Amino acid sequence: MLYDHTKIFVKAGNGGNGSIHFRREKFAPLGGPDGGDGGRGGSVYMEATNSLNTLVDYRYKQEFKATSGQAGMRQKMHGSKGEDITLRVPCGTIIRDAETQEILADLVEPGQSVMVARGGRGGLGNVHFATSTHQAPRESQNGEPGEERWLQLELRLIADVGLVGYPNAGKSTLLSVVTAARPKIADYPFTTLVPNLGVVELGDVRGGGGYGFVLADIPGLIEGAAQGVGLGHEFLRHIQRTRLLIHMLDGAAFDRDPWEDFTTINRELGEYDQQLAQRPQIVVLNKIDLPEAQERWDEVKKQAEAAGYPVFAISAAAQQGTKELMQYAAQRLAEIQREEEERAAAQPLADMQGPVLRPVPEDAFTVAKEHGTYIVRGKRVERVVSMTNLESEEAMDRLQITLEKMGVTKALEEAGVKVGDLVRFGKVELYWGE
Repeated sequence: MLYDHTKIFVKAGNGGNGSIHFRREKFAPLGGPDGGDGGRGGSVYMEATNSLNTLVDYRYKQEFKATSGQAGMRQKMHGSKGEDITLRVPCGTIIRDAETQEILADLVEPGQSVMVARGGRGGLGNVHFATSTHQAPRESQNGEPGEERWLQLELRLIADVGLVGYPNAGKSTLLSVVTAARPKIADYPFTTLVPNLGVVELGDVRGGGGYGFVLADIPGLIEGAAQGVGLGHEFLRHIQRTRLLIHMLDGAAFDRDPWEDFTTINRELGEYDQQLAQRPQIVVLNKIDLPEAQERWDEVKKQAEAAGYPVFAISAAAQQGTKELMQYAAQRLAEIQREEEERAAAQPLADMQGPVLRPVPEDAFTVAKEHGTYIVRGKRVERVVSMTNLESEEAMDRLQITLEKMGVTKALEEAGVKVGDLVRFGKVELYWGE
């Protein structure tokens, strides 16, 4: 079975704690602070590779954690950095934040990578807190917690041309005769339970030169596929990257009309993704070596041409007309690629650059009251609190001053906070007034 979607948990390493230490040497018994900084935690990356074609590696192991940085040491020595980890996925994998559904990356090319969880910063040692009036600080920072999140991984096969149609239309047979792929073939519905890929190698193609393309056999779609009937929902995603569709019709089906099959499948494609219904298609009536298909050919040809589709009659099993079909598909694919390049060249620079993103400033924060607890959310304020050594009076005094400067204290008071109320900053909870 093709394992093409899964959910995993990633956790970057925490930063190491800063050190509180003072020099104690023979001729400097009362030396100044020399506590070193903690090391940064390891980060988690995801990288695309051609050596994988499924997400099955993430079926049984779904938690991945990078190592944390080491704590700082005396003599201003920094703790060592935590080791990064790189998780490899097949080319064509889309990575989403499971909570927000935001797309973090679409890894298409081999070697493309993205950081999905950043390692925490190392805490500062007490050497950084010494001043002219405070020469023996007993204060250091905790390491910043590493980022953690649940991710959704979704694999969409990378193919130039997709074969679609009802079960038993002959898609797998066509794939087997025009490529080196060897899909399982039998005369019963849903023989193909996983998408199959093959490479069509062609010599000189008129108007396109030497050309080859990747052909994908998508498992048979039926009415209701967009709602998940007949495994349709599992495999429609694999058509989304294709530039061209070859729509196979069963010319010998005794209980169905080929053109009704065509309109049914196109309706399902449109319900799943409107752009799929607008994808260029080639209509192919298969099994033309059989009398039933020969009787239907004229009517199907007339209907396809009236709808504006190029149409072919072939016999995949007898390899009749398959070469001409593949040559036409290669020419059409080359035309589509040229059209895409021309549109990209004509596109205004502002459109090519994409939308202007206005990230929220790090200092921004919000205050809300939920179930009697005040919740302060904000990237910088959560980091400041998490890196504060809550056991140190000096550190807590510094935190109070920092919160006042950031405007957090005023915002909480305006929200109605009282002494003794519980206030949460990220994962840290404090009683106000402590």
